[in-house]
Amino acid sequence: MNVLFLCHRFPYPAEGGGKIRALHIVRHLVAQGHRVTLCSPVRSEAEARGVEHMRALGVDVVTRKLDDRLKTLDMLLAAPTPRPSSFAYFHSRDLAADVEALLRSRRFDLVFAHCSSMGPYVAAAAGVPKIMDFADMDSQKWLDYARHKRFPANLVYALEGRKLERAEKALARCFDICTTISQAELDTFESYATGTPAEWFPNGVDLDYFSPGPSYDPDLVAFVGRMDYFPNEQAMRWFCGEVWPKVCARRRLRLRIVGANPSRAVRRLAEIDGVEVTGSVPDVRPYVQPAALTVAPLLIARGMQNKVVESMAMGVPVVATRRVVRGLGLDVDEPFPLLVADSAEEYARAVLELVEHPNRRSELAAASRSLAETSFSWPAALRRLDEIIARVVGSDFSGSARAAGSARA
Repeated sequence: MNVLFLCHRFPYPAEGGGKIRALHIVRHLVAQGHRVTLCSPVRSEAEARGVEHMRALGVDVVTRKLDDRLKTLDMLLAAPTPRPSSFAYFHSRDLAADVEALLRSRRFDLVFAHCSSMGPYVAAAAGVPKIMDFADMDSQKWLDYARHKRFPANLVYALEGRKLERAEKALARCFDICTTISQAELDTFESYATGTPAEWFPNGVDLDYFSPGPSYDPDLVAFVGRMDYFPNEQAMRWFCGEVWPKVCARRRLRLRIVGANPSRAVRRLAEIDGVEVTGSVPDVRPYVQPAALTVAPLLIARGMQNKVVESMAMGVPVVATRRVVRGLGLDVDEPFPLLVADSAEEYARAVLELVEHPNRRSELAAASRSLAETSFSWPAALRRLDEIIARVVGSDFSGSARAAGSARA
């Protein structure tokens, strides 16, 4: 099968959930014997170097460089128009021309657009099955921001959220099926009532790479996430201000905040007794595996939090808000093996429960790893994707790909 795959962030190096999802989908399609043409903007020298990595996998790659300064101007110019600013940022006239030329010159069996910003590139393409992988419904994230930001920023986010929601609804009607990353995001999409079929498939986790460590420090708590990302910054400012004093009043612990590009506000958290802010690290595993637990106190949480699943795969129990748990597709009323907490009091009790009761911690550690193995492995996630693609192309595409691969051999 000949697949045209579009993604808004070049998938290598795979930093962040969107890139990880795109990379694993592309690898999966190539491993099944399909020919994949990847079209994506590149925004950094690291991504530009990643082009050769993708080509080494057997992927045809078409890229165009985005200039952050010019694209920021495009976003500002789009603000007073009906067009979402995020669409303006990720649009490249040259890349659009490349995509049009590909669609004219090659016969594709499937077009797969990952994330809403890439939908407009192929919305008008006809005569080929098309999947729009929204992953998260980004409009709702902007609307969430609006509820947590102060004036006048809240108005900016609200405007972008409303524009993007209209655009998501219009895009959905141009595709044969739409996908999301979780049942919660699928519920949001279905509330749009577009009439377009929809399904969801989760991200997975590399269970060999993220594996349990030999031991843990009962006095260490960890958080992982990019620290220039507002929901992560907001979460840790709340946790350090409201939860940490309650915890430390009973037991002296250490909190390790691990993540790239910490903002000034996050760096200031290191002034709190027992709090460490690492900044970017080459490998999160040595920072998380020794922890008694990780926390995910996000007040804004769209889709699936990869950091939570990675922690579970490492056998490190997680205390998370209900928003985070729902994004994993787990029953909030029976969230075992995660502990659920929303208030500062609930959070402090949950943290202390794990550090003060080793048997309870061991029980949850084993259950966390088990759940990661059964529900969040990449093979399981991609089997769901296979079923979705087969619905769209009208055949057992994985079987036909294996047969084609055998014939070529």
